[in-house]
Amino acid sequence: MNNSTQILYKEAVALLQQLIATPSFSKEENHTADIIEQFLQKKSVNVSRLENNVWAKNKYFNESKPTILLNSHHDTVKPNKGYTKDPFQAIEEEKKLFGLGSNDAGGCLVSLIAAFLHYYERKDLQYNLIIAASAEEEISGKNGIELLIPHLPPVSFAIVGEPTLMNMAIAERGLMVLDCTAEGIAGHAARNEGENALYKAMSDINWVHNFHFNRISPFLGPVKMTVTVIETENKAHNVVPAQCKFVIDVRVNELYTFEEILDTIRMNILSRVSPRSTRLRSSIIPLEHPVVQAGIKMGKSYYGSPTTSDKALMPFPALKIGPGDSARSHTADEFIYLEEIENGIKDYINLLNYCITEKP
Repeated sequence: MNNSTQILYKEAVALLQQLIATPSFSKEENHTADIIEQFLQKKSVNVSRLENNVWAKNKYFNESKPTILLNSHHDTVKPNKGYTKDPFQAIEEEKKLFGLGSNDAGGCLVSLIAAFLHYYERKDLQYNLIIAASAEEEISGKNGIELLIPHLPPVSFAIVGEPTLMNMAIAERGLMVLDCTAEGIAGHAARNEGENALYKAMSDINWVHNFHFNRISPFLGPVKMTVTVIETENKAHNVVPAQCKFVIDVRVNELYTFEEILDTIRMNILSRVSPRSTRLRSSIIPLEHPVVQAGIKMGKSYYGSPTTSDKALMPFPALKIGPGDSARSHTADEFIYLEEIENGIKDYINLLNYCITEKP
């Protein structure tokens, strides 16, 4: 690591320590947005802000050139009860940096900011760069990246910072949550009355459990349906329920549209099916895409990610890659190795070098 990159690394770690020390639960990220905004302003970067989303363009942004979006989030989940360390104290131990949001996704965010600053004043880039620190990612909120994208210049593709051990998540499962309602007729349990909605729901749930969609992705595997909630309105033991509700969690691969999944389910069960949202769709960036090819040249492996990120809300190709390990996300005593941040900065710089210093 040369001297300028070493400075970027030290500044990135210091910024991450500030972010850890500042609570930033989803919808409550205003203080970390302030910190990021002020950090970039001190680096003489012209910063824009929309709600709690902070973004900036490279110094010599040229509308005639294509644009790469560098994005990660600065909101966190709430700390779980298993913490033995203060989640809001950035503690360095055994070459690790502990603290809430250190791994998901603070390390990615500060590494992307460092890479952005590395190229910020370059005049010879073939692509523009935009850095965006977004809000509400952990809840897939509508005031996060989804709110910001319409306010950005046209984007050719994005690099999304999430902990992937700096391997390339080229595909990502979509998430669709379905509210299902089985209708029956109320009656007294002691007499042969009514139509039991619970039994109708059980029949439908049995179909969900046993049905398999036949298109299997080489990156994401099969579509996965799981019934996670079931309830009836009445609590009396002697009343045949007239209505039974259940919830299906559907993880969709890139080979199906949500509409195809919905049509298949509705044709095969009697319950009424209502999707809560169809926003978090599955996505894939082709192996032939220049940024993926750049990663392959660097020796990076690629895979399909079972988790959902802001990549799902982007209407352009996006590669998910970043320092840290997804297995540490949302765990007690969350941490990231300092070396992961150092290597993350170098890898982001090298990945971009393949893309923005050559003609698109």
